Amino acid sequence: MHRPRDLTMNRKRTSSFGQKPHKKRTRKWLSAKSIHYRGSVVVEFALIFPLLLFIVFSIIECSLALYDKAVITNASREAARAGIVLRTPKLSKTQIANVARDYCQNNLISFAQNVSPTVLVTDNGTNTFGTPLSVNVSYVYTGLGFGQLINALSGPITLSAITTMNNE
Repeated sequence: MHRPRDLTMNRKRTSSFGQKPHKKRTRKWLSAKSIHYRGSVVVEFALIFPLLLFIVFSIIECSLALYDKAVITNASREAARAGIVLRTPKLSKTQIANVARDYCQNNLISFAQNVSPTVLVTDNGTNTFGTPLSVNVSYVYTGLGFGQLINALSGPITLSAITTMNNE
């Protein structure tokens, strides 16, 4: 007759999670080969780290420039909209320019102390229905660090936006 096997007696000893038993670890970390690997990792990191920093700061710099470009575009739109809205009396060119300057003062990210964009308002002088009003806002971008380096090498970076709307 066939007798059932006793499973508890022949089972291999395992850890509590069903893994193989732990082997005794040797001190490999002191070998010359592992020290060489650690040294090469440090050298590779020292070579790659400046490149990584350059990429990160370049991304930040480009993001700031794009944000400032969007702010200048919105400032020209706000000023043009304020100038064409049907109201009595219509806003003067200085008041329209002040709308754009105020918008830029509140929203531009600049690392320079003086944030003053140049605003040029052009119309045909009649301010009648259907005549165009144009607002040109330009700003010299100073940048965080790379922007100032580019300014020194190639001249200033000027961001500008022109919005033209018809009077109501």
